Amino acid sequence: MGEPLLYKTPPLQVSSKTLINNLNRINLEKSAMSPPLDWLSQLLAMVPVSGHLDTRCYYGAPWKVTYDLSPAGEMPYHIVLKGSAIVNAQGDFPAQQLDEGDIILFAHGTAHVLHDVGAKTPREASFRQELNFVVSENNEIGERLDMLCGRFIVRPPYDRLLRTYLPPRLIVRAVPETPISHSTASQLANLVNLMRHESATPTLGAHAMLGALSAALFTLALRLAGEDEEAPSGLLAMAGHPRLAPALNAILHDPGHPWTLENLAALCNMSRATLARHFKERIGSTTNDFITDVRMTMAITELKNPSNSTEQVAERVGYQSISAFQKTFRQRIGMSPAQWRKHRDT
Repeated sequence: MGEPLLYKTPPLQVSSKTLINNLNRINLEKSAMSPPLDWLSQLLAMVPVSGHLDTRCYYGAPWKVTYDLSPAGEMPYHIVLKGSAIVNAQGDFPAQQLDEGDIILFAHGTAHVLHDVGAKTPREASFRQELNFVVSENNEIGERLDMLCGRFIVRPPYDRLLRTYLPPRLIVRAVPETPISHSTASQLANLVNLMRHESATPTLGAHAMLGALSAALFTLALRLAGEDEEAPSGLLAMAGHPRLAPALNAILHDPGHPWTLENLAALCNMSRATLARHFKERIGSTTNDFITDVRMTMAITELKNPSNSTEQVAERVGYQSISAFQKTFRQRIGMSPAQWRKHRDT
């Protein structure tokens, strides 16, 4: 008898492109199965924010501190630990008094001046470099001020979303309601108290601690502002509106979904016209503009991964046309997707 016939299965031919597409599909499915995050967690996952404490100020009145327009990607903040201060900012902002427990941040990096409540001309303050930060002080004997000054840092072009949809100037109060309160204001007061102690003396690890605490300060400040029924326009006003919050959560959770005014209105249990009006009044833009800005923010992260083609990124953020995606990306980010890929490596 002859030898038995052997039937061999031909080798499976899988192109590298098909393999990458399958892996991306699996990752997307895993992402879809993960539990949704709240709007603020989604935002900060999309827009990484770090923090840095620069200076602790010990002044007697009269005193004055001037801040120029911040570089792109930097948002200065100030925390009044003791005493009071007047803040004047460029633009259409009235002078504002800050008291103990007040925190002010400038999301647009606006130039501003802080000074005491008097009218006397101050002398120059001195600066000395401590182990992890700078101490600024003067020799005046008037009302005392103790203040922390730092920056929130968001690398461009990630900062665009925050600059567009956060108020230019935001003030919150870090004052505990009761000694055992678990409110956001109390949590913020506890965090500020920890920053006070970490910046009081040179301490091992204080630089890392103060950076991490500054980042947490940003999150708690936005959380507290979003809880206020009189929240300023933008994301905070939308988040504080119970009927609009579902639309905000949905857009940030899945920017690539083909959202329409109709299906977003259904999520909010209101008519299309009502949603459009509330959206414009509170966030200051149309739903389409906001969705586009969120999609472009997601796209700049996706494009950082060299295994993601521009076509894949376009589809992932909701575009069927690569040319439409490229045009929108250039309009919003100021460069083409290919230019951003090169820029992010520099």
